[in-house]
Amino acid sequence: MATKSKRPKAPQTRPRRASAVSRRLPLWVYVAAAAGIVILGSAIAVLANRGSGSPSASVGLPSTPDYHSLLVDPTNPDGLLLGTHAGLYRSSDGGRHWQFFKLPNRDAMSLARVGTGKTLWMAGHGVFARSEDGGQTWQELQPSSLPSLDIHGFAVDPHTPGTVYAAVAGQALYRSTDNGATFTRASPDVGAAVMALAVTPSGDLLAGDMQRGLLRSSNGGRSWSETLNAQLAGLAVSPRNPQLILAAGPGVLRSSDGGRTWKQVLEIQSGAGPVAWSPSVPARAYVVGFDRTLYRSDDAGSSWQAVR
Repeated sequence: MATKSKRPKAPQTRPRRASAVSRRLPLWVYVAAAAGIVILGSAIAVLANRGSGSPSASVGLPSTPDYHSLLVDPTNPDGLLLGTHAGLYRSSDGGRHWQFFKLPNRDAMSLARVGTGKTLWMAGHGVFARSEDGGQTWQELQPSSLPSLDIHGFAVDPHTPGTVYAAVAGQALYRSTDNGATFTRASPDVGAAVMALAVTPSGDLLAGDMQRGLLRSSNGGRSWSETLNAQLAGLAVSPRNPQLILAAGPGVLRSSDGGRTWKQVLEIQSGAGPVAWSPSVPARAYVVGFDRTLYRSDDAGSSWQAVR
């Protein structure tokens, strides 16, 4: 895919009207898509050669098309779970080595955990599932009240774990209050182009819309305001300090005031997507760059270093 060779447009922290935001996607989006195509062949080979035994661990991030989502173990800051286009991978040494874990060929666009427990959610292209044992086994969910299972953004309400939100591609934002059994439309105006979704402890919704920037709703999705003019692929609210929020897209942006103002703390020309906090070590966070590098912060997201 041909693109103009220029750096992604720097994010603007001053709110703008949604109608004035450009619908042209930044360069890092196309770079990320191209990277997924390039490594698709190697990922297919890995899956084809996977036998009944345990696959060997890879050094560095696994060679799979697209890195989509990331979780940190609730008690071990070095335990990571990575959602990819080819299933779930895990690392036990802070991302230096990775091993295939579960669900081959399932596209894990979003991963979410309920608090520090063992309940995990996974949503993506044609897949919606829940695990009650930390990801060892999964139950497929197929709620008929969703228009499709092409779920690009997914989030759990941290105060009411039975309430979950699903951004269905090309459709809208939907909410379930019965643990994913049934859904109703929460917002017809936001959701179709949302790639990143989060719920704050106060119940506010944060939606990273690829066309309209970072949007916030304080009334369950009935109305929205723009808080950041940047195309985002990942959002993470600190479980210990809800004022600390990380946003990934043209690198990493950080807010220390609940999303009112933002500062870019890491620039990655090819972009970044999955981002996550460590529940057990509040100052630690991880982000996956589309330059095929995992970055780590040990000072609450203020500075970042590549994991080697």
